[in-house]
Amino acid sequence: MQLNDLSPAPGSRKDRKRVGRGHGSGHGGRSGRGDKGQGSRAGGTKAPGFEGGQTPLAMRLPKLPGFTNHWRQEFDVVNVGRLDGLYADGDVVDAATLKDKGVIKSASAAVKVLGDGELTKKLTVRVDKLSGTARTKIEAAGGTVE
Repeated sequence: MQLNDLSPAPGSRKDRKRVGRGHGSGHGGRSGRGDKGQGSRAGGTKAPGFEGGQTPLAMRLPKLPGFTNHWRQEFDVVNVGRLDGLYADGDVVDAATLKDKGVIKSASAAVKVLGDGELTKKLTVRVDKLSGTARTKIEAAGGTVE
């Protein structure tokens, strides 16, 4: 077999439709476009998404989903169960000591203590925010919240 012997499989290639080449071709006269109207004209198609003059769906929907609260305050979250493993009895828990222990990234970050886990040590907690369960667990263990 040589290159000049190669040919496509029978039926795999079709000739393009040549419209407007006489009535004998079956596509003469109006060239398959019908008589009158938008579809018969040159350039007579509308853009994708055109809805007949109605405001298109892409314009009716908002550009971005949801809502951003610009006054939201982000907290670094720590659970009381983690404090129990990190601190000794009588220690002070604040942003600086949490930063030193690698719990939070920045000492200036706002810290919130949540109530997941058990607390057995007496701790003094000085953070920006506490959940109600965290406060009760700290006080039940003999600690104080400042």
